[in-house]
Amino acid sequence: MTDDQPADGFRGPVVCKIVGITYRQLDYWARTGLLTPSMSPEGTGSGTRRLYSYQDIVRLRVIKQLLDAGVSLQKTRRAIQCLEGLLGEDLSSANLVMAEGGTVLAESQEDVFDLLRGGQGVFNVLPLAGVVEQVDAAIHHLGASGSDSTHLAV
Repeated sequence: MTDDQPADGFRGPVVCKIVGITYRQLDYWARTGLLTPSMSPEGTGSGTRRLYSYQDIVRLRVIKQLLDAGVSLQKTRRAIQCLEGLLGEDLSSANLVMAEGGTVLAESQEDVFDLLRGGQGVFNVLPLAGVVEQVDAAIHHLGASGSDSTHLAV
């Protein structure tokens, strides 16, 4: 986790800048339950003030990368479920692997190779280190540009 996270969370427009999505996408994903903001779960409808945590932003970045890679929304939902409860651990050394039987978190390259050797049909491998680095860099860039909006829940 980065030290740049405000105690009161990140607002939707800032999240969109960090993740690289439109506000319409963010709103749709919240309304359909793909990812609801963990810091204000009661407010998920249009016009509500949604506050996202750092972990929410990492999940959103994973969603975006999987969808951009052509992974179906259904499989992306399964991938996000796989990450639930695991985001407190060090993800920078893990890989999210989309395989025929579902989604798994491979903690090392050896785990990925074992899946391949075992005859698993791997559809997509997403190194989470890259996702974490991208989120941290985007947050740092917004903070360095003098944008106080990253720290305000307005």
